[in-house]
Amino acid sequence: MEIEKWYNKQDSWAIIIGLFLVITIAIFWNIGNIGIYEILRVKFQSWSGLNFNKSLPKDYGTHFIALYVFFSVWFCVVVYFLKQDIKLFLLGFSILFILSLFVGMISSNTISKQYQLESPLIALIIGLILSNFFRLPKWFEDSLLTEFYVKIGIVLMGATLPITLLLNAGGVAIIQACIITIITFFSIFFIATKVFKLDPSFGATLGAGGSICGVSAAIVIGNACKAKKEHVSVVISIVVVWAVIMVFVLPLLCRYLGLDMGVAGAWIGTSEFADAAGMAAAQSLGDDRATSAFTLIKVIGRDMFVGIWAVLVAFLSIAVWHKDSGVKVCKKDIWERFPKFILGFVIASLIITIFMSYIGEHNHKTFQKEGLGLIKELRNWVFTWTFLCIGLSTQFRKIIQVGYKPFLAFSIGVAINLPLGFILSQYIFVDFWTNFLKN
Repeated sequence: MEIEKWYNKQDSWAIIIGLFLVITIAIFWNIGNIGIYEILRVKFQSWSGLNFNKSLPKDYGTHFIALYVFFSVWFCVVVYFLKQDIKLFLLGFSILFILSLFVGMISSNTISKQYQLESPLIALIIGLILSNFFRLPKWFEDSLLTEFYVKIGIVLMGATLPITLLLNAGGVAIIQACIITIITFFSIFFIATKVFKLDPSFGATLGAGGSICGVSAAIVIGNACKAKKEHVSVVISIVVVWAVIMVFVLPLLCRYLGLDMGVAGAWIGTSEFADAAGMAAAQSLGDDRATSAFTLIKVIGRDMFVGIWAVLVAFLSIAVWHKDSGVKVCKKDIWERFPKFILGFVIASLIITIFMSYIGEHNHKTFQKEGLGLIKELRNWVFTWTFLCIGLSTQFRKIIQVGYKPFLAFSIGVAINLPLGFILSQYIFVDFWTNFLKN
């Protein structure tokens, strides 16, 4: 089997693009030329009634074109190395970009703000409507790089979290994530294999999708334990439907229960099933503490273990489930299956931490407003494309066809995961998450 080159992988390009933005924005800010990047700022103004034209920022045409050209050039380079059709991707991304402008306009409306309809939810809703009420062409669906966009966004997220915070909070995030991952994984696996008598590889893939990192885990663990391709597809469909449900349910529960935003973000981090959907849920709360807490739990706590879980499951598959297959596990499996974009997240955090110490404490607030503010705006655009892609890729009519046994096994896991995540966030580690990022 030919090993895929680094430049043919989404993770590599997510790190390159994310770190390019972080490093160049920091450099231009330091030499007083941050204005070079100002052309990429697109901030919609508040509007009401039918006066949507009032939402358009000054010189919006120039800013729209600059933002589109900047990212489309980068993405076309990536698509070239991913060996996909550049023309079809560019056409698909152009449609996605136009939809994201509508999302920005709608989210800036006074009614949207009144009902706390943040851009992630609006993007998801628009995508779901289009995918479930209209037949989208296959070439357009193939142009939706959902996982790639969310990986770039997570790398950029690292720039807003200092490395000292990762070191101090990472331990708590890992402990909480380990508890939720182990209990949820084996609960789903036991129900799937012992109660519903599903194939162990199928059960392991279901457990991974519900406990580690959603779609990515389903693919990685499914391959590791030699699950059937149709079983992996079924798990992906189930993960997507529950991830979409939780995008709406979790923020509503957090507000209804009056949770502290740090606690809310941690709960979403332990109870969501996909990075992109979880980010949408956390961002819809409109608080950076919630988004940061989610990121620590989901990315540092859960995603980073996918490689380790893959190897463990692979050994079980060889030694127990398929012991006569003669397949061996390569020693490099942990590294090959480790989600590399997490390294970009950590490196971005380290770069900005060093840069902040270099410029001096008296410049911190200015840089946070100008430099990190710009990084957050660009990150929000990437996440908007992510949430649109999730909605555009989710077709409920296909999900209904997966059968009740795997869906019920996964759903029972959800019933265990949701209250367990709440107990861990609101009671066991409540002091930590309540004080998270308050100083």
